[in-house]
Amino acid sequence: MLTAAGAKINLPLWEEVPFTLQTVFVYGSGLFLGAGRGALAQLLYLAAGLFWPVTAGEGSGFAYLTGRVSSGYLLAFPLVAAVCGYASARWNSFWGSMLSAELGSLVLFLCGFHWLYAALGSLSWGEAFYYGWIKYLPFDLAKIILTAYLYQLARKQFV
Repeated sequence: MLTAAGAKINLPLWEEVPFTLQTVFVYGSGLFLGAGRGALAQLLYLAAGLFWPVTAGEGSGFAYLTGRVSSGYLLAFPLVAAVCGYASARWNSFWGSMLSAELGSLVLFLCGFHWLYAALGSLSWGEAFYYGWIKYLPFDLAKIILTAYLYQLARKQFV
């Protein structure tokens, strides 16, 4: 449940979509566990969200997980972990790990900003793209570098 712990470390850069450390653990679940197990770990995280407040907010339940403007990001977590795991199985270097996490990030933000656009309705595509993607790029890149570094460090220690 590292993803849940990462969700509780958040900085509200924009009131609707908080900046959290969740994605470090989403990308990491794919890198460390592989595509299938990483996706399963994220599905279990979402399932836990049906019963307990494991996300950045304080609520839980199906309506909470699917009815927020940030739900697109959350619901993409299993696919993001699968993409990271699939790609990292082919690239074992630090740069390969970064590229794997970046591919996962692409999936995350595509799903997230499209959901944000649809959920708010009052934003233009450009505004949704900015608030749902561009605004988070520097932070996400830092999280990708951190995740790739930790993954490579662990591989050297344990493999």
